[in-house]
Amino acid sequence: MLDDNLKSQLNAYLQKVTRPFEIVATLDDGDKSREMHGLLKDVAGLSEQISLRLDGDDARAPSFALHREGESTGIVFAGIPMGHEFTSLVLALLHVGGHPPKASEETVEQIKALPGGLHFETYFSQSCQNCPDVVQALNLMAVLNPGISHVAIDGAMFKDEVDAREVMSVPGIFLNGEPFDQGRMSLEQILAKVDTGAEEREAERLNEMPAFDLLTVGGGPAGASAAIYAARKGIRTGVASERFGGQVLDTMGIENLISVPYTEGPKLAAALEEHVKQYDVEIMDLQRATELVPASQPGGEHEVRFASGASLKSKTLVLSTGARWREMNVPGEAEYRNKGVAYCPHCDGPLFKGKRVAVIGGGNSGVEAAIDLAGVVKEVILIEFMDELRADEVLQKKLASLPNVEIIKGARTTQVNGDGARVSGLTYEERASGELRDIELEGVFVQIGLVPNTEWLQHSPIELSSHGEIITDERGMTSVPGIFAAGDVTTVPYKQIVISLGEGSRAALGAFDYLIRQ
Repeated sequence: MLDDNLKSQLNAYLQKVTRPFEIVATLDDGDKSREMHGLLKDVAGLSEQISLRLDGDDARAPSFALHREGESTGIVFAGIPMGHEFTSLVLALLHVGGHPPKASEETVEQIKALPGGLHFETYFSQSCQNCPDVVQALNLMAVLNPGISHVAIDGAMFKDEVDAREVMSVPGIFLNGEPFDQGRMSLEQILAKVDTGAEEREAERLNEMPAFDLLTVGGGPAGASAAIYAARKGIRTGVASERFGGQVLDTMGIENLISVPYTEGPKLAAALEEHVKQYDVEIMDLQRATELVPASQPGGEHEVRFASGASLKSKTLVLSTGARWREMNVPGEAEYRNKGVAYCPHCDGPLFKGKRVAVIGGGNSGVEAAIDLAGVVKEVILIEFMDELRADEVLQKKLASLPNVEIIKGARTTQVNGDGARVSGLTYEERASGELRDIELEGVFVQIGLVPNTEWLQHSPIELSSHGEIITDERGMTSVPGIFAAGDVTTVPYKQIVISLGEGSRAALGAFDYLIRQ
């Protein structure tokens, strides 16, 4: 099952296992069970601490549970955790085998203090880069708290279950049989949702903090870069973000980050966070900025208020709140979000296997999405507003070569249609004739660009462009002295990771220069 390279890597990891445990498999006569059996034999063969049993009685087959000292740890994998989930398997083996997690002592104690009776189920796809964070977080919670259990379920393998529970977006999380949440969630986000009072306690802690010299609002590439450059100057630095990593977390393959031939968004985000943590930087996650109160006089302290109730002050700010996927804003889009309307083809594509879907947008993102989906779904219809596609020529040629792709140009999507539970199609207008046409579909993937996260600045003195982007000068400073901005949230053209990294460093250097001149 595992090739020699993966075996070698896994063998190195399993040397860290210090406590014996069992893998208890539930198998049937199918091909997938034989495949799982091969995987588990390979795993057990790499460590004397791991034994394999084939007498499991789980309701799902193939599946396997991890038992320690004759009792379940609460961790079950239903399906084969390969692809992006292979890391989840490795971490589960390590943590059950006694290797300590990277979570902070405070987080570990918070998990241990949670009440019991929490049974989580997560539907994942092997191609989903957002799923491992959820699977790994819930597995860790199960290891640390005997009152918590977690089943990670391959949605493509258990398709009948996915259809019955109307899971149309992964990761799809259930708690005690009821929908809990959808989409990427960090361990901290899950804890904040199940631990009532956690947000209030954290807000109280932040409110007591002394003012920073430089506070970055946003933790994407620009924010991380700004924090590193500021901390290296020896000034008190903080990063407050809704989720560290920002939109990079939703990015699949990255092939244009200079000196790094290939990486993936979640890996890059983890590397950015690890780099920031090498310095004396206060990282404050799950903090969504809602209001900016600039200093009353030059050289004073600016204040940023957050949805949690927290408030932070700083002598300088770097605003790097990034951007998000642009929505069509047509009837039915919001109603059927995660019920057939999706924004991540890599994550949710496998759930539409054998179905007919549309991709909205003919730029690079839209054409890449159509190419990826064409290998999974029955048919892809790409709808582009303009009369010509805007994607790179090499992508257009690849798209044109696919037999199950139809391209409709000069079309404006006017409505997403559904039956109340899920998407059934869409309506578009032929721009040349004004005629409305209906298409029967089971999924709609929206890929029409980005919109800056600046709603919280609409009533501030920060000058914004007509597109809502923050206007900056050559040093990255905004229209308010002492407040800088960087990354996709600004008017700087070409929204690229490498550009955001440079812009973040420029803003931090500009802020430091501002500080020493006060």
